[in-house]
Amino acid sequence: MRYPLGVQSLTETLHLIKLGCFLCFKNGVRCAYRTYFAAISLFRNRLLSRATKIRVYKILIRPVVTDGAETWTMTKKEEQAVSIFERKIFRRIFGPKYEDGEWKSRTNRVLEELSKGESIVK
Repeated sequence: MRYPLGVQSLTETLHLIKLGCFLCFKNGVRCAYRTYFAAISLFRNRLLSRATKIRVYKILIRPVVTDGAETWTMTKKEEQAVSIFERKIFRRIFGPKYEDGEWKSRTNRVLEELSKGESIVK
């Protein structure tokens, strides 16, 4: 399948997602990291808008994390790992903020507001 997305095609990423899930289907976060790093060029691309990057996250990466989630019982440690992963992606998408002559990383609270409270864990 081929999904045109502005500048780049996601064909190769979809193949890597399938390969990554076969390699680590029991650990959704590890598989999602592989998918994220396969698509990192899309998140670094300055030609793509934030809205497009969020769509890429929701279409490509989030399903990899939540694959089989109906049968999961997550511990606090696993919930933290998923939350950390999600915030890492949102930090990449929204980037740092220039404030008072300095570049500052966005806090977890700000990221939650920007993502409109949509979380995998909730």
